[in-house]
Amino acid sequence: MTETEIEIHTSHGTADGLLYQPEENGSWPGVFFFTDISGIRASQRAMAARVCSEGYAVLMPNLYYRAGRPPLFEPGLKFGDEKFMKRMAELLSPLTPEATERDAASYVDFLAPQSVVKKGPFGAVGLCVSGATVLHMAAARPDRIAAGGSFHGGHLYTDAPTSPHLLLPRIKARLYFGHAVNDNSMPQVAIDNFNHALQAWGGKYESEVYDGARHGWTVTDSAAYNAPQAERAFRALKRLLAETLLERVDYI
Repeated sequence: MTETEIEIHTSHGTADGLLYQPEENGSWPGVFFFTDISGIRASQRAMAARVCSEGYAVLMPNLYYRAGRPPLFEPGLKFGDEKFMKRMAELLSPLTPEATERDAASYVDFLAPQSVVKKGPFGAVGLCVSGATVLHMAAARPDRIAAGGSFHGGHLYTDAPTSPHLLLPRIKARLYFGHAVNDNSMPQVAIDNFNHALQAWGGKYESEVYDGARHGWTVTDSAAYNAPQAERAFRALKRLLAETLLERVDYI
């Protein structure tokens, strides 16, 4: 597996990021890996590389490029600290739904012509705040996104007119959602409402709560890391990608 630093030109500037590809010569189905709020770092690089090892070309853009390049937080800051919360607002405030969809289209346009990427559908996976990014990408480019996975995704169903669940009618992808327990960003009532929206949508999806897994359970440098449930999540992602990207040949 090789890791290459890349830059993606968007309508709002230049996003830095990383492109992963298997060492073997050839081309591979494309997958977008979107980080949690803390951005690109060792834990996220390892997760993206693991997806790549299953036979995919993986693009991990810096979603927060408007606010800076990694590392995005000062060392030692923890969620809940005043400085952490202020910095988190700085990272997220530019990511309006419109900006997120424009970025998503730029990411697709960057990955599609790469020589290591097969022609055909793409997949996308997001963690934490970027679970919603997956929905925005699938809505912005339904012609290219065939699989979307979200793990401990937050605020997927809200009362706001910009709630991500309202994007579902625009989405053609197969979707998977792995929810945390007692998650303030996605409490059980929101999960229930989201599941009703998914059922009404009528597309192919799975949505499940991971018993005993708190928000951030898939990430090794999170206090909530839960190794057995993280492995279960990876198996679910592996199945989603394989069944949509490796076995489908008749996508738009």
